[in-house]
Amino acid sequence: MKKDWKNNTTLDTREMPPEARVPAEMHIGGVRIAPATVLAPMAGVTDTVFRRFIKNSSMFTAEAATPETQGSETQGADIDVETSNEVSGCGLIMTEFTSADGLSRMRETKRKRYLTYYEDEHPISAQLFGSNPATLAESAIICQDAGFDLVDLNLGCPAKRVVACNGGSGLLRDLPAIRTIFERVRAAVTIPFTVKFRMGWNDSNIVCVELAKMAEDCGLNAVALHARTREQGYTGEARWEWIAAVKDAVTIPVIGNGDIRTPEDAAAMVEATHCDAVMIGRAAPANPWIFRQIAQYTASKQATGVGTYDKPSDMDRYRMIRDYFERLMHEVAEHPEIVGPADSDLEKRLKRNHESAQRDAIGRMKQFASWFTHGVPGGATLRKEIFDAKRGAQVMEKVEAFFTQRANESQPDFVSEPDAELEAAPAAWG
Repeated sequence: MKKDWKNNTTLDTREMPPEARVPAEMHIGGVRIAPATVLAPMAGVTDTVFRRFIKNSSMFTAEAATPETQGSETQGADIDVETSNEVSGCGLIMTEFTSADGLSRMRETKRKRYLTYYEDEHPISAQLFGSNPATLAESAIICQDAGFDLVDLNLGCPAKRVVACNGGSGLLRDLPAIRTIFERVRAAVTIPFTVKFRMGWNDSNIVCVELAKMAEDCGLNAVALHARTREQGYTGEARWEWIAAVKDAVTIPVIGNGDIRTPEDAAAMVEATHCDAVMIGRAAPANPWIFRQIAQYTASKQATGVGTYDKPSDMDRYRMIRDYFERLMHEVAEHPEIVGPADSDLEKRLKRNHESAQRDAIGRMKQFASWFTHGVPGGATLRKEIFDAKRGAQVMEKVEAFFTQRANESQPDFVSEPDAELEAAPAAWG
């Protein structure tokens, strides 16, 4: 399926059918997803801080396009209540994929670390992986009891360590085992149950259509297809024609995933496949505004026939990275610091917790800076400075200095370029 709009940078060079746009909403069981956009589950990425950050980055006002602003690329065109959710451009967020075996064995206090979310994250889906039907059913009940709106089964992760345990995409070689899992989990929970999967193990074993039919037959409420095989990993183009084939085969909602980097890509996928929603993974860390941009693109296209959306400025990027870092440091602040030697067992535990939270926050700051600054002029220098930093305050100082220098030099706002390192995403983002 030809997707030549992907490498273009201006809207007027993209030939897109006038009706192509992301749906305003969809329903998975009794859960309304509006707009029909989903943040993909990504290991080591979609924790509660990042999920809330994406929700915040997706916020837009309920301002309708006016005759004076219609057709302007810088207009704040927003979707109204008739075309989408007026609160956030991201309709559904998902957790990092979580081991069902680990979840069923760990203590209640430790579970909270993996299942933590805030009320403003609803609707939210918990994603599980594993191969034991009873354990997956038990873990699905845990997620339901924790208040999640949906539970999802991962059949897409291509990571060797997951596949070696017959989890993720490893199960795609055993459809009878998948059916048993579907039936056990479906019988265990009353919240909507969905599955995310790849086309198959390899080109000789394409099972996505059969699997989607099986999911519908077993009572699942929606399916999401990453249109690549396990063997492909993240190489080559996603084959959207298989999303279309799945959509033709079932009546439950179908979510399309793969090669959505821009609002134009999202609209084109819907037009080409007639999928009910789009799921975005690797593009989100590099461009946290993509969900808002899709919402703006959809609204302006509805109002004027021409899709437009805001492009982030230097100041937008500065505020974005600062906001994310501050959220991380707020999480650290929830673990009080013990100054000096720790004498009691409680003090020792609190000291360990604070140090662990500090290390985790610094690691995530460096990871985020890496995603955000690849393809950005001067980004390599900032990355090195951030990687050398030992404390959160040092990281913030480097970010402040970088953007202050750019402002003083009156450089034009930069535009991130496609980057091979970001494309080579961790295998667990399947």
